[in-house]
Amino acid sequence: MKLNKLRVLVFLCCLLFCFYSEAQKNKQDDYLLRVSKADSLESFGYRDKNGKMVIAFDKYPMIYTDTFRNHAIVLKPGEGFVAIDRKERVLYQVRPFDNGPDYTSEGLYRILKDGKIGYADTTGKIVITPQFRCAFSFEQGKAKVSNECTTHKAGEHSYWKSEAWFYINTRGEKL
Repeated sequence: MKLNKLRVLVFLCCLLFCFYSEAQKNKQDDYLLRVSKADSLESFGYRDKNGKMVIAFDKYPMIYTDTFRNHAIVLKPGEGFVAIDRKERVLYQVRPFDNGPDYTSEGLYRILKDGKIGYADTTGKIVITPQFRCAFSFEQGKAKVSNECTTHKAGEHSYWKSEAWFYINTRGEKL
């Protein structure tokens, strides 16, 4: 009797594992690809894996994410660089840097909300809530940030000054 219960339990575990594996595979296969019009290198949109156009050409002046799984970074008129979800809802603004969206450094990039800077990871998840007035990219596991800083112009560029810089780790904890 106990042997039969054990066999049933093993069978159910195997069945659950198979369903889970198939769901993970389907999740990985669910993506959109950035495409451009044949006659233009400045007109982008997204197609699904079957070739169906999901986000039309020219809806966004620029698309920065090649493979759109759960979020993509696009240039949205009137809003700047933003992360969107698959329903094209804006998740957050992405901090501009060097004429484009912020670069990913150590798996994180800077985002904006209400004039404050935070960080999101490469899956689009906000990992450090926007809370800093000034914040640099991560280097060697830490980022220099401040809540008491000023922005100064130097020609076409700008820079930050602060007497109250401190460092945070990738969890947002002060070091």
